[in-house]
Amino acid sequence: MCEVVSEESEEESNGVNLMEFSDEILLHILSYVPCTDLVLNVRRTCRKLATLCLDKSLTHTVLLQKDYKVNKDKVKQLMRDIGKEIYQLNMAGCYWLPSSTIDHVTRCKNLVKLNLSGCHVTSLRLSKMLSTLQHLRSLAIDVNPGFDASQLSSECKATLSRVSELKQTLYTPSYGVVPCCTSLEKLLLYFEILDRSREGFMLSGQLMVGESNVPHYQNLRIFYARLAPGYVNQEVVRLYLAVLSDRTPENLHAFLISAPGSFAETGATKNLLDSMARNVCLDALQLPKAWINGSGLLQHLKFNNPFYFSFSRCTLSGGHLIQRVINGGKDLKSLTSLNLSGCVHCLAPESLFRKAEDDIDSSILESLVVSCCNLRHLNLSAAHHHSSESIGNHLCQLLSRLKHLLSLALPVCSITDVAASVEKPPTTPNLGPQTFGKKVRIGIPTYPRNLGDQANQKIESSVFWALMGSLRFLETLEIIGSSFSSAMPRNEPAIRNSLPPCVRAQSVGDSEVAAISQLTYLQSLTLAQLPNILTGSGLVNIGLQCQHLRTLSLANLGMMGKVVYMSALMDMLKHCRCLRDLRLEQPYFCAGAQFFQALSHCSSLQRLCIVSRSGTLQSDAVMSFMASCLEVIMCHMFMGESLTVCKNLQQSIVRSFQAERPALNVVIFPLLHEDLTEVIRDVPMRHLDEITLFKSRVAEEPPNLW
Repeated sequence: MCEVVSEESEEESNGVNLMEFSDEILLHILSYVPCTDLVLNVRRTCRKLATLCLDKSLTHTVLLQKDYKVNKDKVKQLMRDIGKEIYQLNMAGCYWLPSSTIDHVTRCKNLVKLNLSGCHVTSLRLSKMLSTLQHLRSLAIDVNPGFDASQLSSECKATLSRVSELKQTLYTPSYGVVPCCTSLEKLLLYFEILDRSREGFMLSGQLMVGESNVPHYQNLRIFYARLAPGYVNQEVVRLYLAVLSDRTPENLHAFLISAPGSFAETGATKNLLDSMARNVCLDALQLPKAWINGSGLLQHLKFNNPFYFSFSRCTLSGGHLIQRVINGGKDLKSLTSLNLSGCVHCLAPESLFRKAEDDIDSSILESLVVSCCNLRHLNLSAAHHHSSESIGNHLCQLLSRLKHLLSLALPVCSITDVAASVEKPPTTPNLGPQTFGKKVRIGIPTYPRNLGDQANQKIESSVFWALMGSLRFLETLEIIGSSFSSAMPRNEPAIRNSLPPCVRAQSVGDSEVAAISQLTYLQSLTLAQLPNILTGSGLVNIGLQCQHLRTLSLANLGMMGKVVYMSALMDMLKHCRCLRDLRLEQPYFCAGAQFFQALSHCSSLQRLCIVSRSGTLQSDAVMSFMASCLEVIMCHMFMGESLTVCKNLQQSIVRSFQAERPALNVVIFPLLHEDLTEVIRDVPMRHLDEITLFKSRVAEEPPNLW
């Protein structure tokens, strides 16, 4: 777009002049260009573009959240040129911008929606800015240590009193601006408070409770809280819930609390749930597992037209799921997102005497599929969902009826053909010539280069192959081993030993990966703990066929003592022109010159994360890669190298590229070092949550939550 310098362009000489297109077509094309480029560059190319680039359809909403090239000066100029035309401004995750950048937002007098999550904002700056935004109705901010609500001016509080949507990320025990928001209809809370300060002191979750600090929930329609691990987060969220337990809002229709580990139910929370059962009708529900397990809560709650359910890690049985949630198989066409991650008994009639590895009851899954035929997001990961030998009742066959699926997460053991897993032991690689026939070079993997060769190794009529063929519009796929755990859990030392894969998963390998290449519109792929990967040949097929792939996460594929798929991975990367995020977690991974040379073909790559116990890297290769891939702004490597090697490389990257890439974030550190958790806490939340930490993201929260 920036190459258009006049009407006498190269296109004109070839008989095609871009400027001859209608304004409607040009506006559609321009909508794909970052707003900073439109206003600061493109509109200076010719008169027609100067007019079109300032069209209200392009300036009404400004998205800076992943514009990693934007800096303070560009933001200043942007606000000066079109500030009065901006109604929605998203600066989420712009961690690299200095806090003074926020001062320029005051030019946007007509702002209705503002997202500053991940930005550095002090109490005084927030007060000054909000005092001028009288039309603001939606706000997202972080509350960091040192936040003082008493510094908010009366004009600021007046603006907050009109805000109906608030997203607040807490890094310190505080109510933040919630007490000032007296008209709240949607409240999203993200609790990221650590149990210990940097100095090692234990933090307390107690807050100053007074009349002025009481939140106002009377108009609340949506309440969402997501807790990071830690007891302080639990203490603070209980204080937010205390007001809800006294008086449940009559219009509440979505109540969601995502809490890892054990979050015990108290008398106050029990009163809250009892009140909800009596007074409200819900459309979305997520509760901590301890609040659901063993209680009859679900049979008392009333649902209207539910669009989201999450029973992650609950011991909910399939019988209860059908009877209490799906109302005995009644029509639930409104449900678009369902998270059953870690629900080990959700596809069994009862859980009392059942082992987690026992076969599922296909009739329960069939009832689910028939009732919830419009599901777009389904998560069945972190459980053993083993199909029986009954013909036509395999999990993959039943899921193939869900034609509207956009994202799907499955355990590895659920996709295997029953006959193959029972009759055929996992194959082992040929380690050398067994006869006097043709010689085989040891250590040089060979694999089929196209889909036809792969089909000769695996019958394409397998249930997983058929499933992939039926879900043509799937955009996100996660295949994760039921016993997989990342070497980098949050707020804890790195895990040194991992659990073995499920026996049923032993036959899942290259052929199943090749089947994924049928997903033409695939944008995000996660593969973890596939034990029978021998060469990684299926990865090449994905690279060739899935040209929209933007996010790729691979973890513990094949043998743990050797990266058997390295050659195939390098071949795959040469075709991934649209890849933006790459996460690799594999013991003994060698990040050398050949790997980074192949990765350099990914011209759109922005974020790279490698986690490897006993892994090695070549500093020169990393520097060459960073120099050739100009879009890379995040490089995280947690390997087996010494602290000195890691620090020197990190400093070299920052020194060489920080000036040209303002958003550059580099963390290179020994994986098993005792200070790893201290290093992790300084990683911007955007990167930490989206790529550095491994987790299942399908149906993690309701679609379009914010």
